[in-house]
Amino acid sequence: MTRRFFVPILAGATLRDRVVACFGAVLGIGLTGWISSLLVSTPDGMPLLVAPMGASAVLLFAVPSSPLAQPWPIVGGNTISAFIGVAAAHYVRDPVLATGLAVALAIAAMSLARCLHPPGGAAALTAALASPAVASAGFMFPLVPVALNSVLLVALGMFIHKLTQRNYPHLATPPVNAHATADPPAALRGGIDPQDVDAALAVLGETFDIDRADVERLVREVELQALVRSTRTITCTDIMSKDVISVGPDDSASQALRLLLDHNIRTLPVVDADGKLLGTVGLRELVGAEGKIMSSVSPARTASPDAPAMSLLPLLTDGRSHAVVIVDEARSVIGLITQTDLLAAAARLPAAKGSPA
Repeated sequence: MTRRFFVPILAGATLRDRVVACFGAVLGIGLTGWISSLLVSTPDGMPLLVAPMGASAVLLFAVPSSPLAQPWPIVGGNTISAFIGVAAAHYVRDPVLATGLAVALAIAAMSLARCLHPPGGAAALTAALASPAVASAGFMFPLVPVALNSVLLVALGMFIHKLTQRNYPHLATPPVNAHATADPPAALRGGIDPQDVDAALAVLGETFDIDRADVERLVREVELQALVRSTRTITCTDIMSKDVISVGPDDSASQALRLLLDHNIRTLPVVDADGKLLGTVGLRELVGAEGKIMSSVSPARTASPDAPAMSLLPLLTDGRSHAVVIVDEARSVIGLITQTDLLAAAARLPAAKGSPA
């Protein structure tokens, strides 16, 4: 029973994530202290660092998608809290009361400024304890070293995350309709919407360390994975077209356009002499094209023949892709699945499960 208290609680965390977090902390904290000391000399040669930076580094490198780990919460949360801590130490003579007020007011101020950051509580407490170093710095302490450390740590974190190809700052980009209209993308027109997320959060009555937009994205992905699992027996091989109309790299744009119109299709795989896939062309690529089609070829959306057919839903509902090319391990074309093929397969699912009365 007690084992569950020792199970990792961060969903989605992998060993690679933890290695990257450790690597980032070494560089982030080390360089922050070193650069700060270069900018502001310290008499004893010690790195110019405050303890809350260690906690900020945990959030920044271990959970970079957390709303609490974004640039403004780190810089604003630590700096505002340090100001409040210094003020509490200056105006409240009782140290016990000063520390309690500092942390409480820091939480309130960070909440109002939309920069809630747990290490900010430590910054407020550190300042309110009024050690000799903090007392001598006075109201400069929130700026140097707290704000200086925070800005450097965030800048280094952004650079390190870019090197390791992680998304930071974590921004929930609004979905864009590929057809440049006001409608939401096709994949977002059914199922849950933001109001459902708000209602669920209100019912649960808890605060979660995840952005609301990420909650919606996660739930939609869970829905997709559940669909893929429940229909895993339907593979791409079962529904793909096997008589694939294709063109070669030396064919002309006019030939490709004629094939599209004659066969009433929207996508043509481009294959070499050995039948290996080079890319695809469609009406979008062929408009105004002249000469050989290789200059108009786009990267192909592909899948393996054994892949669950419903796993192609995100590809075929992105507003741009009309077909997925099915290839073997050698990238030889063995089939094609269009939006129509997938829709027809989905329409047969209730009957296959015997759900209609």
